[in-house]
Amino acid sequence: MATNAALFGELLRHFREGALLTQEALASAIPCDRSLVARVEAGTRVPQEPFAKKCDEVLGSGGALVRLWGRIDWYSQVEHPDWFQRMVAMEAKAVALYGYNAMVMPGLLQIPDYVRALHSRRADGELLENRIRARLSRQPRYLAEGGPMYFAVLDESCLRQAVGSPAVMRDQCAHLLSVGQLPNIRIQVAPAGRFDLHRPNRPMSLLVLPDGERWIYSESLSRGYFNNDPEAYAEMSRIYDVLRADTLSPRESAALISDVMEEYGDHEPAAAERVDLDQEQLQRRRRRGLPRIRPRVHLRHPRPRQQEP
Repeated sequence: MATNAALFGELLRHFREGALLTQEALASAIPCDRSLVARVEAGTRVPQEPFAKKCDEVLGSGGALVRLWGRIDWYSQVEHPDWFQRMVAMEAKAVALYGYNAMVMPGLLQIPDYVRALHSRRADGELLENRIRARLSRQPRYLAEGGPMYFAVLDESCLRQAVGSPAVMRDQCAHLLSVGQLPNIRIQVAPAGRFDLHRPNRPMSLLVLPDGERWIYSESLSRGYFNNDPEAYAEMSRIYDVLRADTLSPRESAALISDVMEEYGDHEPAAAERVDLDQEQLQRRRRRGLPRIRPRVHLRHPRPRQQEP
């Protein structure tokens, strides 16, 4: 039986071919990477609502794709760890979320390849795929039009901590730049060199629920901590507000993220450089395989002096 993602991908391919466009042409018009179009059509990548909207515009499909996107339950069968299920339920109904993360990107902003790289050392097969689906299942509500306000302060270590490969980190940075343009999302980076910033000592979230209830959530490696004490919330909210005010603005943060993204691009040499490097390495191997021919060196020995009579 076809998955929801596969059905959406099939419809996208139908409209694209009807418009006589290649995957490259559609990607150029959106714009996005061609591999994203290919993965969505293959049903291996869950698209975001802005992607569906742009495809409708380019392909002239009358809003069919975005309507289908809104009706699909992309993650109908996912399992979260027992200790995290309460947080997932709160995220699903929060009207505002304020988060701080260090070392690892927040789950609401992670791309699939980043999630896969994070979990691949501790899981594989169906367990790994379940963890990826569970992580991504929390995102659509915040990435959709009219989603709740989400303020994310990232320590610069989130950008520098190597996860997966330079290509994964480059794509993750590009994703931050993209979602940071949504009207309900603000991303700020706390630079590593700022010793004056008062940073929380662990990842944390402040949640505002529809009934006005406010919660603090923090976590360790295998446990979540909840606190709805008004005084504790007021104190943590004050710390968070000061941190947001003192750190880089969203615009300055986007510039830093863009710089880091380019640095990850520098890890991979351009095609011409790779060819030159491959040729140089090939020549070295060939030279090592040749027999060494030592040149003959004629040494001139000094003649003994004749003694005078």
